[in-house]
Formats: sequence, C-alpha cells, structure tokens
Amino acid sequence: MSLPKLDKSLWGGTELDRLLLDIRERREEFEQQRFISHDIIERYKNIGIYRAFVPTQFGGDERTPVQFLQLIETIASADGSAGWVASFGMNPAYLSALPHETIAKVWANGPDVVFAGGIFPPKPAVRKDGGFLVNGRWQFGSGCMGASLIGVGIQPEVEGALPRMAVLPRDKVTIDQNSWNVHGMTATGSFDLVVEDVVVPEEWTFVRGAPANFEGHFFNYPSLSLAAQVLSVTSAGVAREALDLVYAMGGKRTSVTGAPDIGDRQYVQTAVAKAEARLQSARAFFYDATETAWDSILSQGEVPPQQTSMLRLSTSHLTHECAEVTRAAYKLAGMTSAYYSHPLSRCFRDAHLATQHAFMGEITFQNAGAMLFGKQPLPGYL
Repeated sequence: MSLPKLDKSLWGGTELDRLLLDIRERREEFEQQRFISHDIIERYKNIGIYRAFVPTQFGGDERTPVQFLQLIETIASADGSAGWVASFGMNPAYLSALPHETIAKVWANGPDVVFAGGIFPPKPAVRKDGGFLVNGRWQFGSGCMGASLIGVGIQPEVEGALPRMAVLPRDKVTIDQNSWNVHGMTATGSFDLVVEDVVVPEEWTFVRGAPANFEGHFFNYPSLSLAAQVLSVTSAGVAREALDLVYAMGGKRTSVTGAPDIGDRQYVQTAVAKAEARLQSARAFFYDATETAWDSILSQGEVPPQQTSMLRLSTSHLTHECAEVTRAAYKLAGMTSAYYSHPLSRCFRDAHLATQHAFMGEITFQNAGAMLFGKQPLPGYL
C-alpha cells in the first residue's frame, strides 16, 4: 500500500509549518505548565482542526478520517501532547449524538468549538427539572484548559448500558490543576473535572457512542473506533520523531570512548532498519484499515463489524509497535537520551504513556481475536 502524504494545503499550508515550528520550540513551556497554551489552541482553530468534521451546513470542512489522522500524526511528531490535544478535534463524532436542535446551538456562532471531557468514573445523576442534577469528580479531562464546552460521564439509567455524557459550559466546571502528575503526555492537561450541583437539561446529554443525529459519510464512521484512532496515531508521530532524532545524531556525536560515529555502528544500522520497518508496517495496517472502512461507507453506507474490529486491532497494534520503536531509539542514543530534558526522553515517556490508555489496552487484542474466531466481543468494543 502506498500511503499518501499529508496535504498541508488543507490545513493552512505555511501557517501549519509555522505552527509546527512554534510547537517544537515551546515543548518545555507546555510540559512545565502541563497544558498546551491557549494561543496554540486558537491557532488550531485557524487551521481548521475543530471544524474538520463539522457539517458544511454549519461552516465545517467535512474532512475524511485519513486526512485528519495524518494531521494529528504530523503535529505529534512536533510534540506528543500537542498532537493528543489536537486529536479532540474529532469531537463532532461525539457531539452529533446530541439532539439536532442542541447541536445547532453548539455551532450557532461558528464551527470552531473546542470540546473536552472526562467520562470516568460515571457518576449517579438524579433527574430534576427536565434534566439531571450532576455532581462529582472525573479524571482525564485532556485538553480541558482550552475548551469552551466540557462533557462529564453520568451513570446510565439502564444497568449495563453505555454511559451518558452531560455537556456543560466551561464556567460550570472546576478544573483541578493539581491532579495530573504523570511521566508522559504531561502537557495534555488531563486534569480532574469537578461539578457541583449543576442541573444539565436532558437535551444537553447524549449516550456515548450513540448514532449521530446527522446524515453524512463521516457520521457513519464508528465513533468509538475514531476516538481510539486519533489518540493512537500520536504514537506514530512520536515514533517518527524518535527515529529522526537518532538519524540526526549520525556524524555529530563523538563517543567519549572513541567508538565509531553512531551512524557507522553496525548494530545501530541493523536496529534502526528493523525499527523503521516496524513503524512503517504498523502505519500501513492502520491507514489501510481506515481507508477500507471509509470505502465501505462510500459504497455501502456502513462499516461491517469485522472491518470495525480491524480498525480497533490496527489502532492498538500501532500504539504498542510505536512504543517499541521509540524504546529502540531511546536505547540506541545511550546516556544522552536519559536526561529528562532530552527530546528522546520525552518521546520515550509519551509513547509509553499512550499504551496505558484503555482504548489501546490488551483487551482489544482479546476482542479482535474472539471476532476472528467468529465469536462475540465484549460489550463496548464495537
């Protein structure tokens, strides 16, 4: 499969290039404050990240999944956290499950709406005044610092059903900035979200993973699969950066032991060749599964369950393969990469943090394997 390259003209061209350069130069700033700065979020809006999947009737661009995934991968090569936060531009896949009248209000003033959420653990919510009385604390509100709308998870009314999300204005939510202390993807601002005694009208809630209330090819794409894909593809950007950093060391690093240049060492040459093959193979599977699913939508109007499973399998596979590629690059650089401030150290931490996300957990492989045997996966997989 020949993978098309990112078409930068879809995303501002030179404006995107300047944004990527700025992100690279400010990685330390983002990591120290533990969130992506607000001016970067505004520039995300300018290049079309948040309107990528919004219907044209609301001023959106209606990009394809591959176009968006390639953009997120590119941003993640500049900084993993920046790519992770940008990935939530896929939010129309979630918000489109709101009633049509509500979503029209969301995009009433333009399509560049920033939505973030923390669904777990879902909290009980009492029905009150035509809505739900919401209280609680939710973890992992990635990107919440730049959001204007925030969703939180409330327990389903029917046992075993998928959680419901309640959508609130940013000013109704308290963000606990002391709650995100991790070793990787530090700048995602995945802080705890706290809500106290807020009644959310029922029309501002939706079932996570529910069918969209809009027609259009994008809204037939499996939303939970896309939610996993946009996070996983950041790993590919990080792994690309890690290998490029090793290549850049060739001819520049003099060993204190008098050993040959890193680019002349046979074991390094062998290792980077294997790592490059590993990365390119995982990407090919990932993008092939994406294109196959998209072609099914264009021709049949839906994605068959086995193809959806391949989306999930290729997504988890990409994440774990990219973590191994990044680990190999980190190891080849020796003590240089051990310093916390070194770019390879950040790549190592970011890539391995991604493997911990529930979307890309080992259970994905179990579910995919079950379906390959013609058996039913666990609930929530498809």
